[in-house]
Amino acid sequence: MMTMTAVVFVLCYALIALEHPLKISKSAIALIAAGIMWTLYSFASPLGVEEVAKQLSEKLAETAAIVFFLIGAMTIVEVTDSHGGFEVITSRIKATKLSSLLWIIGFISFFLSSILDNMTTTIVMVTLMKRLLKDHRQRLFFAGIIIISANAGGAWTPIGDVTTTMLWIGGQITTGNIIKGLFIASLVNMVTPLIIASFILKGNVIPPDKVYKEATAISQFEKTFMFFMGMGCLIFVPIFKAITHLPPYLGILLALGVLWLVGDLLHRKKSEEEKEHITFTKALRRIDMASVVFFIGILMAVATLSANGMLPSLAQWLDAKIGNQCRVDRVLWRR
Repeated sequence: MMTMTAVVFVLCYALIALEHPLKISKSAIALIAAGIMWTLYSFASPLGVEEVAKQLSEKLAETAAIVFFLIGAMTIVEVTDSHGGFEVITSRIKATKLSSLLWIIGFISFFLSSILDNMTTTIVMVTLMKRLLKDHRQRLFFAGIIIISANAGGAWTPIGDVTTTMLWIGGQITTGNIIKGLFIASLVNMVTPLIIASFILKGNVIPPDKVYKEATAISQFEKTFMFFMGMGCLIFVPIFKAITHLPPYLGILLALGVLWLVGDLLHRKKSEEEKEHITFTKALRRIDMASVVFFIGILMAVATLSANGMLPSLAQWLDAKIGNQCRVDRVLWRR
């Protein structure tokens, strides 16, 4: 039965990877995997159903901490975007050469992704390309650079990528060590493709014929203010954890509450029609709940492998066969 659990996980993970050609939602597959795997584990476990249910509650609490953090972070990003906050950065790009624009876009994506997540940064920057470049092929070329830069930038901070966020929340990494250990490597991963691309991409920036203007009642002050408030809220979370040693999800919920309060005070004199598209309620509706549900399913599925001992056994096997463990434990032991 334990083997069946692993087989179900592998098959479901393959279906998730083939989501696009199969046209089956990965969220649905992840939820099915979690349900079947925990059921199989309950049948096979010698501990009994009550003990398995207790383990399930513990793993659910760990998963909920990650999900609450993601929902809070995604809402803050959506609120910042709905206020046009990212225009604070994008409106200042005035490059005339494609090679110069390439480096500007790369570095913006790199550092923006360290605060936001990879997907959000990619969406924001690809949308920007529609306003800066006319040629479709050039936009696709820049989209590739944006994806590379965003993934590199998201790796060196605890809030820049879902994977590092989960490790950070679980206590496997710390803010200072991940920045110190991965910043240079991430920078090299971003700079190397940019150097190669600089020799390929030649010519001047040709803006699109159509001028993109959005009718909005948001002033420039409000855009700037909400941008720095949103980014400040995200940066506040690791500081909150370092000072209080409380879980990050509490910090992100506190930051979201403060941002919500500030937003209501900022727009309290506007009519309902004027603030219809910038309310926090609207932002909550716009967050990608399908992705949130996917993370719930996949995290609970992986939690089954941890509860039944498969992941610890795999870790011990890798340690015995590969080794190369970090020396932190030895240093702490000596102290």
